[in-house]
Amino acid sequence: MDRRNLLPIGQFSQASGLSVTALRYYGASGVLVPAFVDPVSGYRYFRRDQVRTAQLIRALRQLDIPVEELSRLLGEEEGLAAALREQLRAAERRLEVQRSVVHSLLSRLTEGAEMTHRVTVRQGAAERILVRGATLDNSGLDAFLRGAYQEMYEVAGRGPLTFAGPAFVRFHGVCDDENATLVEACLPFREDGAQPSDLPEGMAVRELPASTLACTEVEGEAAAFPRILGAYDAVAGWITEHGFAFGGPARMIYRRWTGTPDHPDNRLEIAWPIAEPDEG
Repeated sequence: MDRRNLLPIGQFSQASGLSVTALRYYGASGVLVPAFVDPVSGYRYFRRDQVRTAQLIRALRQLDIPVEELSRLLGEEEGLAAALREQLRAAERRLEVQRSVVHSLLSRLTEGAEMTHRVTVRQGAAERILVRGATLDNSGLDAFLRGAYQEMYEVAGRGPLTFAGPAFVRFHGVCDDENATLVEACLPFREDGAQPSDLPEGMAVRELPASTLACTEVEGEAAAFPRILGAYDAVAGWITEHGFAFGGPARMIYRRWTGTPDHPDNRLEIAWPIAEPDEG
């Protein structure tokens, strides 16, 4: 073999910016296989034209693209371009989330949560609801809710059901970019009117008892993720500071909803059932 077109692994490492350890790993995984391995010494050599591929691998790994995806993407120019565009969108989403979190924290530090979110207490009536649930994190929340409500409104229209109040969502735990929880889309309807039938799989009718709710309202950009998390924090803080117990899943009630998450006309209510603390 003509070794004039080959670079030993040390020089290839310097040219590509990948460590020798990384090159051995990518070789073993089939992502970047050496052009020649000396059968006696086991020393690895790479073709000079592999330098650009190695540099591309280094850049893709800096974007957190999984190693198992590299071989496929390197062989598909269109797939690689699509993956890069998705990485850009993901980076922009992360930046927007971080920007919103910083603004929310600064607001709470300068004004205090009790000034930003005024918490009140009201009585919530017993309700009969259509409900569809799923366990998911924030990345799948919007698509799930859109699909669930579209399906529930179709069922309600067959009744037709008489709505008893605005639609709402129940969160059984933390739902953000790092945590998944059971989320229930809920649609209340009157008990003394038509009742739903032939429910699709995964949809059910449930009775919610009357409850006392600690509430706050948010509008416009404050009603969009992640700034809305500050409203949940404010209500949770109020409940703990006033000595109450949490009486059930938090609710996000659609008081006014345009269909666009950050629309200025949106108005949501965060309502958390409360109970007297268990002395036992």
